Amino acid sequence: MDAFLSSLISIGFHGLAYGMILYAISVGLSVTMGLMGFVNLAHGVFAMAGGYVMLAAMSRLGLPWLPALGFACVAVALGSVVLERVLYARLYRAGELEQVLFTIGLIFVAIAIARLAYGPLPQAAPLPDYLKGQVEIAGRSFPMYRAAVILSSAVLVAILWIGLERTRWGAIVRAAVDNGPMAESIGIDTGRLFTLTFAVGSGLAALGGALGADLIAMTPTYPFEQLVYFLVVVAVGGLGTLRGPFLGALLIGLGDTACKYWVPQFGAFFVFAATFALLLWRPRGLLGRA
Repeated sequence: MDAFLSSLISIGFHGLAYGMILYAISVGLSVTMGLMGFVNLAHGVFAMAGGYVMLAAMSRLGLPWLPALGFACVAVALGSVVLERVLYARLYRAGELEQVLFTIGLIFVAIAIARLAYGPLPQAAPLPDYLKGQVEIAGRSFPMYRAAVILSSAVLVAILWIGLERTRWGAIVRAAVDNGPMAESIGIDTGRLFTLTFAVGSGLAALGGALGADLIAMTPTYPFEQLVYFLVVVAVGGLGTLRGPFLGALLIGLGDTACKYWVPQFGAFFVFAATFALLLWRPRGLLGRA
């Protein structure tokens, strides 16, 4: 019994850390897809870029871990503005097939660039000394890094909730998600809103990718390998909300960790089976907008 309880606590802790990383990356995808109606399968490219930019900032610019994390987030967000204006904006009114083909092509381009720049082998960011070792919580020892991931992601969740629920910008975003044509008719510049929201979502993906670089190692094929998890989080939680992806990320993080701990021979089979069953029951996700 003690061993089972210990495994439950371990799964809960590690699954929570993994779920928080999934949320940080996927929440931007949920909002941008819900707002723009754009099938952006290349969202994982921005998460990968965040991890690689942080690695480059640490190894080539000599930045410490925390400033490198902030630098990666800002750099990817600014780069995404250029990408959105030059490429994405041209396909907002295109069909879903064109959007899927474009974003898949963007993934292949990003993979080729990452392989040329960083090589084919996985890379993990070197952690600072203060994130190494263990931390005591309720008489048990847990990895300091994962505890920091949970804490920082919890702060991020609070900031996002305040920003989207308690600010004028958040009200404008919610209005555009609920009824885009009506938002335009009352003078909301949806083009500028799309660009800003896209940059915020991409920056969050970069933050999640960089923050979780020691948990999900950077590889050139990262956008393809992790894409299914990002889409599952959004599908389970529902588009256009903050709470939906948060709930979806926690369920996927805990479920995937439990499956790998108790039945590793099945991999993520039970997670995907549960996802299929849930989407048959609620096609728009747990908290998706009708």
